[in-house]
Amino acid sequence: MHADLSPLIAATTTWLTRAYPAVGGAMASALCEAQARQAVTVAALLRYPTPMDASLVAMVGPGGSGRLDSLSDTGHAGAGTPQEHAWRSWVDEVVASWAAALLVGPELAAAAVAGLDDGVPGVYRRLVSPDESDRRAAALLRHPDLLAPVAELHADLLRTRLRPAASDAA
Repeated sequence: MHADLSPLIAATTTWLTRAYPAVGGAMASALCEAQARQAVTVAALLRYPTPMDASLVAMVGPGGSGRLDSLSDTGHAGAGTPQEHAWRSWVDEVVASWAAALLVGPELAAAAVAGLDDGVPGVYRRLVSPDESDRRAAALLRHPDLLAPVAELHADLLRTRLRPAASDAA
């Protein structure tokens, strides 16, 4: 992973886990966050595949969570405190949308992981083949109806990005 993507991945993961929180206690929260982080990492690596891409997004910023907040109805639109606004400014709308699509589409997630240069499926096991405890913990995070508004935002762009990988696999 490009080091420049770390703040973007952390902020987008935080946004997803706050918008679609874990169901259960501390273990469920950890499992939910792991799944969100894997989805966001894969999405970020697909969106910004080169060190130059990562450097450019680090320089100009990813855009923030404003539109996502209004779509997910989280009640965080126009976050008040400077600390809240600071991390939200690092949320990447496209990466969040792609991650949401990966979380609700197992075949899309498998194609995305296969499309990575270092796409070792075992590294992204919780994303590609979650077990029952993963599914229970991330019931909201993986709910297709709840994630639809976010996932559909940039799903066509993700499918276009993955199309060459799908052609290579055939």
